[in-house]
Amino acid sequence: MALERSIDAAGGGFLYAVPEVLRGLAVGQRVVVPLGRGNASVTGWVVRTQDTPDPAIKRLKPVLALADDGPPLPDELVTLARWIAAYYCCPLGMVFGTMMPAAAKRAIGRRMQERVRAVPAAEGDRDQVKLSALQGALYAAAVADGGWLQPRELAGRVGAKTLGPVKQLVAKGLLESRRVAVVQSDLDLRAQKEAAYADTPPPLMGSQQRAVDALVRALCGGFSVHLLHGITGSGKTEVYLRVIDALLRSGESLEHTANLPGAIVLVPEIALTPQTVGRFIARFGETVAVLHSGLTAAQRNAQWTRIRTGGAQIVVGARSAVFAPLPRVGLIVVDEEHEGSYKQDQLPRYHARDVAVRRAQLCGCPVLLGSATPSLESYAHAVGGRYALHRLPDRVPGARLPAAEIVDLQRERRERKGVHLLSRRLEALVTRNHAAGGQAVLLLNRRGYANYITCPDHRCGWMMRCHHCDVTMVYHRGPSGSDGLGAGGVVRCHHCQAEQMLERVCPESGHNTTVFGLGTQRVEEEISRKFPGLKLARMDADTMRSAADYRRVLEAFGAGETDLLLGTQMIAKGLDVENVRLVGVVSADTALNLPDFRASERTFQLIAQVAGRAGRGRHRGRVVVQTFSPGDPAIVQAAAHDFEGFAQTELKSREGVGLPPAGRMARIVLRDLDPAALERRGEAMARQLREAVSALVAGVRVRGPAACAIARIADHHRIQIELMADTAAPIQRVLTALRNAGELISDTHTAVDVDPVGLL
Repeated sequence: MALERSIDAAGGGFLYAVPEVLRGLAVGQRVVVPLGRGNASVTGWVVRTQDTPDPAIKRLKPVLALADDGPPLPDELVTLARWIAAYYCCPLGMVFGTMMPAAAKRAIGRRMQERVRAVPAAEGDRDQVKLSALQGALYAAAVADGGWLQPRELAGRVGAKTLGPVKQLVAKGLLESRRVAVVQSDLDLRAQKEAAYADTPPPLMGSQQRAVDALVRALCGGFSVHLLHGITGSGKTEVYLRVIDALLRSGESLEHTANLPGAIVLVPEIALTPQTVGRFIARFGETVAVLHSGLTAAQRNAQWTRIRTGGAQIVVGARSAVFAPLPRVGLIVVDEEHEGSYKQDQLPRYHARDVAVRRAQLCGCPVLLGSATPSLESYAHAVGGRYALHRLPDRVPGARLPAAEIVDLQRERRERKGVHLLSRRLEALVTRNHAAGGQAVLLLNRRGYANYITCPDHRCGWMMRCHHCDVTMVYHRGPSGSDGLGAGGVVRCHHCQAEQMLERVCPESGHNTTVFGLGTQRVEEEISRKFPGLKLARMDADTMRSAADYRRVLEAFGAGETDLLLGTQMIAKGLDVENVRLVGVVSADTALNLPDFRASERTFQLIAQVAGRAGRGRHRGRVVVQTFSPGDPAIVQAAAHDFEGFAQTELKSREGVGLPPAGRMARIVLRDLDPAALERRGEAMARQLREAVSALVAGVRVRGPAACAIARIADHHRIQIELMADTAAPIQRVLTALRNAGELISDTHTAVDVDPVGLL
């Protein structure tokens, strides 16, 4: 038994006796069991059954009850949970807890309803029962259907205005009645249908057709991994749709719905990609289910229940949809596979892309990874022959890649007086684009108004920092005030979310403080001042509070009601608006100089992705990239749409130092309120790791302990230890040894991150 607690039990779980009333208990079912001396009732998952008890165990506590009456999880999900627990160093019960939404566990939206069906003819002579014409019609309709129907639905089929005749048939023994549990929600997927894609699918380009043909052949070939590298606007989504359509048609000859193959489609942030969801619903209708955080609890439970009971064949969702309990998986698609949001930053710290590959292996089906800017890990596997590589080098007919130019902000500052967030070139293009009737997108991957509050006297050096973290505070402006700094604004830490009022006077020198740096709020202010005729919308974590906010803003932009869309990285993907003719990157440097070896890769991906929003219609489009590092290879190659060139350069530089994908890495982050105690823990952990390496396996390099790039968050001091090796196996062997010995436990003070995507 794997308990839904942070208990890392040796051997993967606890033993319980199965009472006679639960003899049919199966692996993958969720149950209630007693725990501890107080016999507190907790939930757990059956991971193994055996007919005879271990003779060494004298007494076992019994399983108390089933936690729900749904079917057990598919076998491959149980096996997948074991793999995740072992690979990512997480208690098995917590993995199971992640697989099932909390709304489904709490049965939110579940109601008891009456159902009726015709009693089989063999159970009585119907000729002996007198029926009215209406009763006869009702009974005939029930017989014809053969299944369980809502009484109101049955009455409606023959035009009965009341439920009286149905109740009379139940009393006569011609209909049997029972109460069943159903999950109700107000989610109407038909309302999300994308009308622009509801007609006949567009013709495929040659490169698309070749990719579709190869992928359709792979559907019958068992497990395989495919990377679809297509430039922005090359029609990757249409390839997904065609391959899934072929998958569904392959199951049309099967008699039982449980045998129908289904598909899981992962998108990085489904609330930001309504067009993707809309296209799937337009093409496949009611066979589509969605799973994402934008749903209400009742909607999430209803969708999960549909999937679990075989009511959907296609699941579109964010990271956790990789665990969708489809009875049979025939294909998994991971769109924008390079996105860091596929990596969970809490237990279990899994990467949905890698879990998707493992689940496809267990299901014996293909997995398709798609991106215009693939992760270097996936790209290295593809060019190295481990993955099949399919290229879409051209945009769909009628669309061309936008022309791009780089603006040197150092030169701009020398030649222009005053503080301007938009360069002269970008300002001129915004004016010209608006006059021509085009729409524009501006990206700045930093929210707020200004990210530095400081003393203007350089001799003082005071800067407002978070009281709880080793970072500067960010000013979020309120309504405009007479002092120019805004009334009602707050200073916020973006790590612990602590808030303070803006300090107007430097506590060291007594000078009035000043704010500098930039954020989306400040850019919005400048645009509104310089372009008062523009209809502007801002998308960042401060303005987008719910999925409805995303949908409202994106629908208005898609309908042409908004002239300019300003936002953080959330606007860099899933935005397909033909009239976007101009894209501006306000600052390409926000991630470039971070202390993380993936900084250049993320910078390239962000610029290339947002640049791809331009020129998707008959107008070619233009991109302006503003930067203080105009010669940086990541920026130059992103502006030139040269992914292969960037990948070759970056891969070569990482090979020299053994960084992923040339090697593998695990990161252990220790945190504590007491810095001295933390230092002792770090030294002890590093010593244990080195001893395990010395005793078990060669080739693992242990680095640290050392302070994290952000050394303190929420009053907790942080240090890290890194394990590096050429392959994953020796790292796994070391981590497993310490875990089995009880010396490495993932908890609130120790985070084990295997294959980390961020090092801050």
